[in-house]
Amino acid sequence: MDTRHRQARAFAPAGVGNIGVGFDLLGHAVDGPRDVATVRVIREPVVRVDAIRGDARGIGAIPLAAAENTAGRALQALRAALGLAHGFAVELDKGIPLGSGMGGSAASCVAALVAANALLAEPLPREALYPFALEGEWASTRSRQGDNVGPMLVGGVALATPARLLPLEAPGWLHCVVVQPDLVLETRRARAVLADPYPLATVVEHSTHLALFLTGLARADAGLIAEGLRDVLVEPRRAPLVPGFAAVKEAALAHGALGASLSGGGPSCFAWFASRAAAEAASQPMVQAFAGAGVAARAYVSPVAGPRAEVLDAA
Repeated sequence: MDTRHRQARAFAPAGVGNIGVGFDLLGHAVDGPRDVATVRVIREPVVRVDAIRGDARGIGAIPLAAAENTAGRALQALRAALGLAHGFAVELDKGIPLGSGMGGSAASCVAALVAANALLAEPLPREALYPFALEGEWASTRSRQGDNVGPMLVGGVALATPARLLPLEAPGWLHCVVVQPDLVLETRRARAVLADPYPLATVVEHSTHLALFLTGLARADAGLIAEGLRDVLVEPRRAPLVPGFAAVKEAALAHGALGASLSGGGPSCFAWFASRAAAEAASQPMVQAFAGAGVAARAYVSPVAGPRAEVLDAA
């Protein structure tokens, strides 16, 4: 077997999908919870998911069948594309709960790909792993959107279309708070509420916000970012699915947030701030807002330019 190593471990960070205004297009990595994948080279020309461990909520519901597991399906796609004669065995250590809106299914997929890539005789460029990550996401969501897997692969903020993965610059002063409640909201349910058509005026308003947001990010202009970070398209339909969301968003804005919305499909919420100090000051009021709705929660403060997935060790 022509490989550099026999086994590798890699982590992938949590993420904020959509960033409110960039539905299925934008996301950023978060320095906080993470998933770890251990991948071994095996002689059999198959992909196996041998174990799933961790204390993250929902691990008992994650399928071991490779084709139905995000990590397993991504590695199957990698094998097929490269025509590999050998196979992979995967073990997952979950740190990101499923149904949390922090990219739990995506992180397992990306960690496994980065670990497997480190085993190849000629590892692929990071962006070349993107199509396989999209295929892995299909196992969980039955769709191929890159707003979680993209930024996990390249770090920081990313623009992830079906065909392109583009890292975007984020100024170092930008920080976020992600508040994760003890709730579960399945991605498929969160997507189902978006099925009805939208009025053209709402689409135009949303496009305006997206343009302002991207321009503000490119110019490192907090005012433009704040003007654009308003989701009039998706948030109004998903907010009723998350008890306490309105109070959490209000708490963030009252403590100086540039904007706040649902992280991915929810139920986690995020807010962007112009400094780490402002983010830290707002984190507990956001947690307390969830508590006011009878929901326990925890907060993570991270640079918006969060880490990318990386190899931890290889042998």
